[in-house]
Amino acid sequence: MRILLLSHAFNSLTQRLHVELRERGHEVSVELDIHADVTRESVALYRPDLVIAPFLKRAIPEDVWRSVRCLIVHPGPPGDRGPAALDWAILEGAAEWGVTVLQADGEFDAGPVWAFRTFPMRRAAKSSIYRNEVTSCAVEAVLEAVAAIEAGRPTPQPMREDDSRIRVRGPCRQPDRAIDWQHDTTETVLRKIHSADGMPGLLDSLFFRDVRLFDAHEARDISGVPGTVVAQCDGALARATVDGAVWIGHVRQLAPKSLKRSAAKVFAEQAAGLPRRPDCGYAPIQYREHGEVGELQFSFYNGAMATDDCEALLEAYRAALARPTKVLLLTGGLDYWSNGIHLAEIEAAGSAADESWRNINAIDDLARAIIETTDRLVISVIRGNAGAGGVFLSLAADEVWASDQIVLNPHYKDMGNLFGSEYWTYLLPRRAGAENATGITQCRLPMGVAEAQRLGIVDRVLARDELACEYLVKLAAAAGADRGFAARLTDKKRRRAADEAEKPLQAYRDEELRRMRLNFYGFDPSYHVARYKFIHKVPKSRTPLTIANHRSRRTAERQRAMVVPS
Repeated sequence: MRILLLSHAFNSLTQRLHVELRERGHEVSVELDIHADVTRESVALYRPDLVIAPFLKRAIPEDVWRSVRCLIVHPGPPGDRGPAALDWAILEGAAEWGVTVLQADGEFDAGPVWAFRTFPMRRAAKSSIYRNEVTSCAVEAVLEAVAAIEAGRPTPQPMREDDSRIRVRGPCRQPDRAIDWQHDTTETVLRKIHSADGMPGLLDSLFFRDVRLFDAHEARDISGVPGTVVAQCDGALARATVDGAVWIGHVRQLAPKSLKRSAAKVFAEQAAGLPRRPDCGYAPIQYREHGEVGELQFSFYNGAMATDDCEALLEAYRAALARPTKVLLLTGGLDYWSNGIHLAEIEAAGSAADESWRNINAIDDLARAIIETTDRLVISVIRGNAGAGGVFLSLAADEVWASDQIVLNPHYKDMGNLFGSEYWTYLLPRRAGAENATGITQCRLPMGVAEAQRLGIVDRVLARDELACEYLVKLAAAAGADRGFAARLTDKKRRRAADEAEKPLQAYRDEELRRMRLNFYGFDPSYHVARYKFIHKVPKSRTPLTIANHRSRRTAERQRAMVVPS
């Protein structure tokens, strides 16, 4: 089918649908919902068989949904109606929630239901549930609906207005989730902050300054006078509740152009006088050992790795190498493996160019340490999405294991033609071949794990039930116990030495950083402009031609023509 994805933004769900529909042979193009007339024009240009709207903030024009079938992805079960479905579900502590794919008609979220899925809710931020449970269920439901339409199934009947499942809720506003620090329990505070995580953030105050709160976690074994800030750790601040405390990982001040940053960095002066309480529920970096398998877990908010994050992870990696293990798992977070350098911290720095330089060198140091590890097997475990330098950082390991639910964006060019580093000019051609490496970095399209495995970027694809720590350790232990393990390490050392003799790692790094220095300090400000627009969420004025096939005349240049490495 010819399918148009109409979305407010090319977000994680839209990217996942783009990947899954293309993988199944559908012709897919994207139009960002910039203006009703632009939507009409895109439909006239593309003449789609079907329009799918994964993420909208306003209604599809009536003349559009009357001329072509339009499916809406609603993050709620059948009968739920309103613009803040997931917010309310988290705030009210729903035990189960769902995703519905329905056909657009004259009333919001009230059209015929083509498919739906339900899932048990977990205690997590709205952004995390959206990227994981909502996205997975939405993909399943959309694929079911598309298959039904292809098979010629008649349009289902809309729900009767007297159906007991129908519940209409308005927007979730600040008074609905305002925290009462003198009376709210830890569980209540977490629900309130989680319900607003991602956007818009929970409005509150810290140290007598108005802020929006994000990235909340339960603080174990910490208490104090309710409402007071009582501890700090790894960039987070612990604030006491009536029965414990919560960690606040990130905040954004209400001042114009303020950025979402680590709470302890925003309030650095106040945090300096607080006791440090590690191992109390907030630990972006953790190391565990299971016999001969070491597991270094890291989970940075939104996958962004600031200079000090990279330095801390490198220190933890070196400490892990000092342990007597045979296999080391580098396990990223459930939401993200890594998205590379931290653009918000760079934007907030006194010199964005200088901080960009420090940040890229810090992540390069980490990548090099992984590449040069020859005394054990190192495995990257990608449980959440990865982008830009984060993808290439994962390739520094000997093997890459990835969840079948993720999306990779192995390119930099959307960030103002950024060249990129992390030794990608060494790592990517070695895995995918030189020709494919060029195609991957130039085409700027999201990639699913099936394609990544065909191209040699991913070695093992893991189903959802295979991501548990116990299963990962079992697989890693089996690799370490293989009778050919010693020979594998010997061959690894030989290949690393041969590669170094042919072209030193430092030469790759110097060449990459020469290009990056031009991005950071050169006359072309594209990187700085793109970073500013990305961080400050400046609305796009048009859909990029890389995803809007119906607007591109260079179809031949746009198509991927990659050869699977032998």
